[in-house]
Amino acid sequence: MKKQRVVVGLSGGVDSAVTAHLLKAMGHEVVGIFMKNWEDDDDSEYCSSRQDFLDAASVADVLGIEIEHVNFAAEYKDRVFAEFLREYQAGRTPNPDVLCNAEIKFKAFLDHAMRLGAEKIATGHYARVRQNPATGLFELLKGLDPSKDQSYFLHRLNQAQLSKTLFPVGELHKTEVRRIAEEIGLPNAKKKDSTGICFIGERPFREFLNRYISKEPGPILDDRGRKLGRHVGLSFYTLGQRQGLGIGGVKEKGAARGAGEHAPWFVARKELDKNVLRVVQGHDHPWLLSHRLVAQDVSWCAGHVPAAGAYAAKTRYRQQDAACTLQAMPEGFALQFPEAQWAVTPGQSAVLYDGEVCLGGGVIATAQALSGGI
Repeated sequence: MKKQRVVVGLSGGVDSAVTAHLLKAMGHEVVGIFMKNWEDDDDSEYCSSRQDFLDAASVADVLGIEIEHVNFAAEYKDRVFAEFLREYQAGRTPNPDVLCNAEIKFKAFLDHAMRLGAEKIATGHYARVRQNPATGLFELLKGLDPSKDQSYFLHRLNQAQLSKTLFPVGELHKTEVRRIAEEIGLPNAKKKDSTGICFIGERPFREFLNRYISKEPGPILDDRGRKLGRHVGLSFYTLGQRQGLGIGGVKEKGAARGAGEHAPWFVARKELDKNVLRVVQGHDHPWLLSHRLVAQDVSWCAGHVPAAGAYAAKTRYRQQDAACTLQAMPEGFALQFPEAQWAVTPGQSAVLYDGEVCLGGGVIATAQALSGGI
């Protein structure tokens, strides 16, 4: 690869720090950018942006590169957070990291880097990009470390974005990234990986959402219509949720007692028109299992719509690829799974793969449960 001016998104974490080091070692001219994407309660114990910037600046100092602090908070609020709230208010469960990558890290940040004269940008994501010599199209590949692969979160990137992007640590396992960081004396070599998104951090999620979404309590019913309790508002629950339901078992007098009485409860449906939360007992209840989903708001990073046929897909980040059949639809696509998928959740992303190549995906609109629609 010819030597280029590369702007690296330095987050303060070890992955982006090693990314910058690897690029500099290749001979590239490397510049660091720290992105500030959230300003509300910035001094909160839950949002570590100040400490993250100090860590990123320390890394830049050790590596001998420049670093610039850039504020994208306004863009984040308009393009990501507003959509995040709209989805929750509609009863769905969005994935803001997917939207943040497409709208902030690989759009606002990319545009800013180009203004700085960058030829490429780079981040610490565990994924890879290659140009197919036969077609000339850029392909998004899974990271080589299967436990850290982040291609799911990057599936909305387009060909123009992929053509300008480098993911050096996608070629490595996390243990190797940590080893390199210690070897070259990076100050954040042992820093704990960040979890979740900054504006939520480690805080209780319901407490955070409560600031922005009004509560409308209603009944919690089981699959037989028995009332088990009250929910605090449908927006505060997601399909498959087990914790925080506030129910211990069947409450009605005279309810039949049986071996399954103490099996855990899971959120299975949200009936928005009636403001009813439906829960079921047992992880493998038919209401939690789906063979088919429909996705909309589609984005194909492959640069074209894949042909109908057999592929693999993820309906949530932390899951194995599941065999499926793709069918095109006027406003998106449908996936049919030979093996039922658990708690397929509207608002989450269904991401399609052909082997190690991520083709793109869409936002899950509906899923067909084994005993009726969700």
